[in-house]
Amino acid sequence: MAVVKEKEKKLQEDSVGTQSLRRLHETWAELEKVVWPGGPEFDGIVRETSRLTMVVIGVSTAIGFFLFLSDSLFLTLYTLLVKLVQP
Repeated sequence: MAVVKEKEKKLQEDSVGTQSLRRLHETWAELEKVVWPGGPEFDGIVRETSRLTMVVIGVSTAIGFFLFLSDSLFLTLYTLLVKLVQP
């Protein structure tokens, strides 16, 4: 706990630019410690992610097409209704 308080105190004394660089350096150091997935077991994850991405794109496209058709239909009906009402 004392180490964290010392770091925070030192960060408060430093300039904003120095604080940002220090935080960036600390973040980069932590990212280097991460064990990123890889190898044969990762291939299944990539395939599943790709498949699910295609499902999302397909469903979004279908919904967009449905909304386009619905909007076109209602616009046509509205236009016909306005023409009928106008003298």
